[in-house]
Amino acid sequence: MTSCMRVFSLLLLIVMAGAAQAAPTLLVLGDSLSAAYGIPREAGWVNLLSQRLHEQKSPYQVVNASVSGETTNGGLTRLPALLATHHPRLLILALGANDGLRGLPPPQTARNLENIIALTEKQGGKVLLVGMRLPPNYGASYTGKFQAVFSEVAKKRKVPLVPFLLEGIATQAEHFQADGLHPTAQAQPKLLETVWRGLAPLLTR
Repeated sequence: MTSCMRVFSLLLLIVMAGAAQAAPTLLVLGDSLSAAYGIPREAGWVNLLSQRLHEQKSPYQVVNASVSGETTNGGLTRLPALLATHHPRLLILALGANDGLRGLPPPQTARNLENIIALTEKQGGKVLLVGMRLPPNYGASYTGKFQAVFSEVAKKRKVPLVPFLLEGIATQAEHFQADGLHPTAQAQPKLLETVWRGLAPLLTR
């Protein structure tokens, strides 16, 4: 290889590396509702989001770090490694459902969410918080306190909020799998639209 070719190859590698580094990351930190539980992964709302961003020629690359069964405490534990690896410019924080289903204290959920937001912002990332609600059989007192966690955290940390991931489908059994908890593949576009309403303004900032 001649000296000119070596220089050209080196420059090409530098340009390619710079382009890769320039692509901002959108990290999704969620549970089974975001991990496409029970359906093909490509049908999940997070993958649909990635497809939409690609179609719109958005520079964002989507990384789905959602894990079925994840709690806010689990997400907080995993977060430092995720931040170090991906350096997200945007984080969609969609945790809390499993805290509620396990009856964990709402103040504990709130602290975990606040800490996740604080750690992400410390690295320079922006956060979109996605809320959750519980079925009425958990009791009015607990469900009310649980639901309030998300609006209170969003207000305290001054981050945008999508009030309820399952907005518009929660009471429609045909949108859920046999377990009655996880949306079907056909319902995933509705979840995407719900999240998109809160996310779209952040993509242009």
